[in-house]
Amino acid sequence: MKKRYAVLIALITLLGGFFVGCRIMSGLWRKQAVKLEYAIRSNGRPNKINTLISAIDQLYVDSVDVDTLIEAALPVILNKLDPHSAYFPAEEAQESNDELHGSFSGIGIQFSMQDDTIHVNSVIKGGPSEKVGVLAGDRIVYINDSLFAGKGISSNEIVKNLKGPEGTEVKIGVLRPGDNGIIDFSIERGPIPVKSVDAAYMLTKEIGYIELNKFGETTYTEMLSGLAKLSALGCRKIVIDLRNNNGGYLGTAIQIVNEFLPKGQMIVYTKGLHSEYEAEYANGLGRFQQIPMVILIDEGSASASEILTGAIQDNDRGTIVGRRSFGKGLVQQPIDFSDGSSIRLTIARYYTPSGRCIQKPYDNGGEDYALDILKRWERGEFFSADSVHFDETQVFTTKSGRKVYGGGGIMPDVFVPQDTIAYNEYYSAVIRKSLPNKFSLKYVDSHRQELSEYSSWNEVIDYIEKAGTFGEFISYVTSNGIKKPSVVPSQAMEQLKRVVYAGILYDALDTEEYMAYINSFDTTVKKAIEILEKE
Repeated sequence: MKKRYAVLIALITLLGGFFVGCRIMSGLWRKQAVKLEYAIRSNGRPNKINTLISAIDQLYVDSVDVDTLIEAALPVILNKLDPHSAYFPAEEAQESNDELHGSFSGIGIQFSMQDDTIHVNSVIKGGPSEKVGVLAGDRIVYINDSLFAGKGISSNEIVKNLKGPEGTEVKIGVLRPGDNGIIDFSIERGPIPVKSVDAAYMLTKEIGYIELNKFGETTYTEMLSGLAKLSALGCRKIVIDLRNNNGGYLGTAIQIVNEFLPKGQMIVYTKGLHSEYEAEYANGLGRFQQIPMVILIDEGSASASEILTGAIQDNDRGTIVGRRSFGKGLVQQPIDFSDGSSIRLTIARYYTPSGRCIQKPYDNGGEDYALDILKRWERGEFFSADSVHFDETQVFTTKSGRKVYGGGGIMPDVFVPQDTIAYNEYYSAVIRKSLPNKFSLKYVDSHRQELSEYSSWNEVIDYIEKAGTFGEFISYVTSNGIKKPSVVPSQAMEQLKRVVYAGILYDALDTEEYMAYINSFDTTVKKAIEILEKE
């Protein structure tokens, strides 16, 4: 739930990058998918697949579910192409589309499972649940007259029952601390926004900060709103955080880059065997063409994030700070089937203005490709720029003549290593059991009234510091079977305290305040500020 633990915890960052390799759905060619049925164009060749399916259906010795066979065959076929051509069953396709469309239909709550009970962590302002009176801290025990308490209930099962078509009704029964009996609510599902901009605030009197988590349909509008807000606050320089942003729509990235480049400068071009060369250039109407800027990236920054980063770097428009990006230079075309399932088929490669394709190799198969981030970790790439080795046959130059490389992500102009000084056996044991997450949820739930009096992270941190909350957490850790050694490095204890406090902030306040706290000790953000203050 605490999605930015990746900034704090090296292991989580590593695993996040590991899994993103196989299922990134970014760099989509169009918003509207091609409609296609199961027929395959033969071009004069024998259509073996259709023939095989027909033969099994009509001749096989036993009864066979042909649809199940097709569902199993599609991923195998696509896996033979490249790591990003993929098949999504109807439910998964809908979920991925919801993320990029910027909204889904539901009841408007964030929840977690605590002690086998659904706890409402927060209620989205203006959403369906808030309108009928659901409150943070409520425990959901019934959904549509079915008991939803006890072991064995997955989050996916809960979401499946709470989400549904807009305008339909869902009934929930909740227990509210301090009240007797179950309170029943009938909630009409409605559109719930999925934000792309998690934070837009001022780092200093002149430097603004915007964090993007994806490139969806609403991202450009959200970005403009964020920039307008920062401009009104006196922003003269900008930091755009793309860390762990695995991409989205190609067109959205182009729109955003256009805001920062002078007229005529190339943004990106694409080409493929069946896709003609197509280049995009800045039209000169961008409102932020002169603002000094820094882009933050890491191994989780992929596809559309790399399009934006590559355009800024190759045109020498700003400074790139962080660690080497993921390395996805393939463009997918959505192809929808009538049953709601979907294919993302790679149809082109994209190239940055210098002419480089930053797609990392995948010749050794999907498993090797998925393990690339882990191998980077083992080679020491997260800790030293000297550990990063590029293909010397893929050398390109930026507008000013600086050397850049293709074939394996984007190397930042300023490398910032991952900080692991705090990690030791005690710290790792606590993190592995997710104790900071569990403690923060319980803490906020039991101190909701007191915490509601504060609106900024500074105020909340001051409150929990004075209340001796970290000492309470250490006792909680001990009660969960992890004894604190007599000697623990001070850096490890300080980092652990930050993780706990960040969790409380995430559950008690909005994402922007949580991000502001995280960034107050983030070395990459500090480096960005240093660069812009010298500029």
